[in-house]
Amino acid sequence: MGKLYIVPTPIGNLEDMTFRAINVLKEADCILAEDTRTSGKLLKHFEIATPMQSHHMHNEHKTVENLVKRLQAGETIALISDAGTPAISDPGFLLTRACVENGIDVECLPGATAFVPALVNSGLPNDKFVFEGFLPDKKGRQTRFLALAEETRTMIFYVSPHKFNKTLAEYVQYFGADRPVSVSRELSKLHEETVRGTAEEVLKHFEAKPAKGEIVVCVGGKKG
Repeated sequence: MGKLYIVPTPIGNLEDMTFRAINVLKEADCILAEDTRTSGKLLKHFEIATPMQSHHMHNEHKTVENLVKRLQAGETIALISDAGTPAISDPGFLLTRACVENGIDVECLPGATAFVPALVNSGLPNDKFVFEGFLPDKKGRQTRFLALAEETRTMIFYVSPHKFNKTLAEYVQYFGADRPVSVSRELSKLHEETVRGTAEEVLKHFEAKPAKGEIVVCVGGKKG
């Protein structure tokens, strides 16, 4: 019986790659990559010559069964995403679940995940929090916001730049203008920035200076 390794990769700064992650990727029989072009640059940087195979949200339903068979036959397979920890708003859950159901060992290495530094440096309570990732684009979005308006824990969201100001306006609408918000973008990269304030203040800031890059937003929970 083989083994599946879940291997986090840097969210920006390549120095965040761990020695163990490099060794696992070098010793694996195959690396499953969300985008082989993006991951190819990472592997080249660390002189990793292991063969890659595409594994992303559009094909993972079709490839899981064959991957399970390969693992059962004794292969060691490593799964990576474009950045961060696989299965956290990225492909990985389906294969991990299939391995667990078939008695195949799964080991997840510790490593980079964007929401952790964003939460820690937000200044918002982090003893209890809820990770929402990307909210639905249309269907169910309003329903989700209405439910989250009553959430008392700190909430964490991933937001794409082209929907960012609209999302900030929705925070004001559903959570209130005075709700504390912390926006972290381009974490670990050259232009890393964290902007904190009320939902209204943060919206005004980014209306004047549109955000670019990868964005993580932490929103304080409802008080009382």
